[in-house]
Amino acid sequence: MAVFGYARVSTDGQSLAAQVAELKAAACEKIFQEKISGARSDRKQLAKLMALLAKDDVLVVTRLDRLARSTRDLLNLLGTIGKKRAGFKCLRDTWADTTTAHGRLMLTVLGGLAESSAN
Repeated sequence: MAVFGYARVSTDGQSLAAQVAELKAAACEKIFQEKISGARSDRKQLAKLMALLAKDDVLVVTRLDRLARSTRDLLNLLGTIGKKRAGFKCLRDTWADTTTAHGRLMLTVLGGLAESSAN
């Protein structure tokens, strides 16, 4: 089991330092970092992290908007993480935590709401 962090800012003028410090404090063993717009789907560091995730690993972010561009994007990423039997935690949005029963319930409800609004 490994704990990986993911930190992202949108522009070169922004700093990753605060996110990296939070992820280190959360005991992340390796932190993937990038400066790229969240609207881009070709985030190379995120792709490396997703490829590396294995059973019982945990992906940690400081805020949901650092990982996903939209609810649908978040649910797709969580689906990929789940298929790998890995976990997900968001430090500031503590309800988004697939390593707990309560977090899994909350994300299931979010998924159901997103599904019903898409139809």
